[in-house]
Amino acid sequence: MARHTDAESSPGLSQAERIADAPVSLDRTLSYRLHLLHKLTDQESQRAYPLATGLSLSDGRCLATIGTFEPLSVNALARQANLNKGQASRAAQALVEQGLVRKLDHPDDGRGVTLTLATKGRKVWRQTMAMVAARNQEIFGCLSPDEQDQLSTLFDRLIARAEQAPGA
Repeated sequence: MARHTDAESSPGLSQAERIADAPVSLDRTLSYRLHLLHKLTDQESQRAYPLATGLSLSDGRCLATIGTFEPLSVNALARQANLNKGQASRAAQALVEQGLVRKLDHPDDGRGVTLTLATKGRKVWRQTMAMVAARNQEIFGCLSPDEQDQLSTLFDRLIARAEQAPGA
């Protein structure tokens, strides 16, 4: 005989209410586990970036983003690096002041700028990307190549769905 929960036997409840009433262990939810993985890996990244590149984590991530997607506007840097415009602008300026990034007037927008790597920045970018690859292997090395491909595909689907959500 099938076992029914109170939520299932309550016809007046919406689907969302039935889901909310279902017994769920917070530590098994995807959002909780993604946040935990992020926190655990970010702690090591906070230490690894300065050692490998001499840059803070946020500056290193911005340098990696500029080098990967250049040329970028500050708005595009913010989008690609998952930062707000103020954070992206401050990081870009710090990288310019260190001689790692060139900031040029945007040819089509008199108020905009274009960010590209300077020669010195390209060398640090290569170090940064080597460190990113090593960190990626440390994190995902416990998975087989097929599992890594499968996880990557699943992340692509989850990201695409999240981008289509209202307010995204």
